[in-house]
Amino acid sequence: MALRLEDLALSRKAPQKGELHKVGIVGCGEMGQQIALHCSQYGLDVVFVDLTSQIVEEALSHMAEQLDKIISKWGMTANEKKLILSRIQGNTDYQALATCDLVIETINSRKPGTSLELRKAVFTRIESVVAPDCVIASNTATLMISDLASVLQHRGRAIGIHFISPVREVAIVEVVRCSRTTDDAHATALKFAKMIGKQAIQVAESPGNISTRMIIPFINEACEILMEGVASVHDIDETMMKASGHHMGPFEMADRIGLDKLLRWMENLYHEFGQLKYKPSPIIKRLVRAGMNGITSGEGFYRWSDGRKQPKGGPITHLGRD
Repeated sequence: MALRLEDLALSRKAPQKGELHKVGIVGCGEMGQQIALHCSQYGLDVVFVDLTSQIVEEALSHMAEQLDKIISKWGMTANEKKLILSRIQGNTDYQALATCDLVIETINSRKPGTSLELRKAVFTRIESVVAPDCVIASNTATLMISDLASVLQHRGRAIGIHFISPVREVAIVEVVRCSRTTDDAHATALKFAKMIGKQAIQVAESPGNISTRMIIPFINEACEILMEGVASVHDIDETMMKASGHHMGPFEMADRIGLDKLLRWMENLYHEFGQLKYKPSPIIKRLVRAGMNGITSGEGFYRWSDGRKQPKGGPITHLGRD
């Protein structure tokens, strides 16, 4: 067979195993948006999938707003913003993930109870369109990766890559390897973390990993102190920031995580371990029932406006309302 000129082109090279060029994200809520922006900022192409065209457009608009805030603080230029957004595409069709090297599931179900079955369904849909060597990851904090992997034909591709908000500021990701995860998938996850400027903390599979298992008792104990009338929300937060060097106090952290999400984490860990330190505090349940989910709803332990918190002046028996 005669050689063609293009076959000899020096610029052509076969794709190398484990190369990462495009990242997929399923579910582009607050966390998905943070991950998308961070990956794009480090030069990776990103495609995300969400339920409707309206949600896709809202996600893209919100990401642009987040970059504008960074620009206003001299954190980047307008041209850098354009470049970052040019690498991000949104879609409602899972087929858009077909050419991704890594896909991260970041859904945030508002339904009560575990999201295990929903995440399994997402894993199945992802696998139906991606290549056999594409790694499928979950950002879940409290569910078992091996449970999610059970629905895959190629179970070894499943891994946990848990980002911690705010993604731009937190220097680590938890890389969770389950018993099914292959060496290749694990190596890809570690390489991905390095490519986006994160330190990979390697974690053996366990609900809550490191960060969530430490955060839950921290917030629960703060709730106990609050309900005993020892100190106010603001003063408990101030103490933990000023005396212990925390970036934010337990109540601000809870509001920023989202009390509805936090409640699901607590329920999952309590169901798994049966230990009282993970049992949801009654005050968190009351706030969630009242729709006070934190920063996303504008009110939780604090009132929130444009990302800034304001202490609530009322008694805890009235959920802090006057």
